[in-house]
Amino acid sequence: MSTNPQNAYPIPPDHRGIIGRANVLRGKPVSSVAVLPMRPESTQVVPKVALDGISLSYKTNSKGRLIALENISLQVQPGEFLCIVGPSGCGKSTLLHLIAGLHQQSSGQVLVDGKAVSGPGTDRILIFQELGLFPWLTVGQNVEFGMKMKNISKAEREEKIQYYLRLVHLSKFRDSYTHQLSGGMRQRVALARALATEPDVLLMDEPFAALDAQTRDLLHDELERIWAETGRTIIFVTHNVREAVRLADRVALMTFRPGRVKQEFAIHLPRPRHIEETDVARTAREILDCLRDEINKSLEVEYADEKAK
Repeated sequence: MSTNPQNAYPIPPDHRGIIGRANVLRGKPVSSVAVLPMRPESTQVVPKVALDGISLSYKTNSKGRLIALENISLQVQPGEFLCIVGPSGCGKSTLLHLIAGLHQQSSGQVLVDGKAVSGPGTDRILIFQELGLFPWLTVGQNVEFGMKMKNISKAEREEKIQYYLRLVHLSKFRDSYTHQLSGGMRQRVALARALATEPDVLLMDEPFAALDAQTRDLLHDELERIWAETGRTIIFVTHNVREAVRLADRVALMTFRPGRVKQEFAIHLPRPRHIEETDVARTAREILDCLRDEINKSLEVEYADEKAK
């Protein structure tokens, strides 16, 4: 597999291993952010998710082609929490769809555990901003739904429903319907439903964007706790750079169209973090400074289109 050297870097043997998982919420203060350097790929564990030279283009109404993604190579290690940021229209959500197997790239490969992705699979679950919960089902039945599709036995389904509802603190709402819950609680139902199928990779597409700040902060804490307890690999797309720094081991910054990985930042702030902390804000500012050029490019294209009209 060929990999862009700019996006390859060695992971310490303990990365999210036994010691790393035990200490994930007790980090030691070190430098807050490190721009990952250009270096040749070194020997390392097989990535949980690898994007190898991914490009995607579409036909346009003018019979031309729009290049949405171009030559993206990116590796995500087992148990890593990766956040992807970039300007609107850079292809962040599209990238998640390719990893989920919902769309096919024009060139390159998406690999999970070294095997090419050819379609959707239960090893990857995508959580949208629009949660897709079934209003005619109770909370417990929503959590059970994916397990039924996997033909898991009733006894095992029951055990997992209880476990994952406890994990997201919704045991008392098992028999409630989704319209009876707050927005934050519905997000937790969606998370429990995704976790109950026990995927290796959680793909999250701006899941907290529509929530108020207080609820979002609480769900940051919940997601970090669940990630630490379950060891899942998470790829999280957001427009909010401070949210990315709050949650991530690493932040990948994408360019405006065509979407490429412009830069990667390793986040070395100790956990648990809080979005209002000075160090989080300072680190987010460093990343935002690099993002600003891409935001300006997107605005130039938008204004050019308006002038053309």
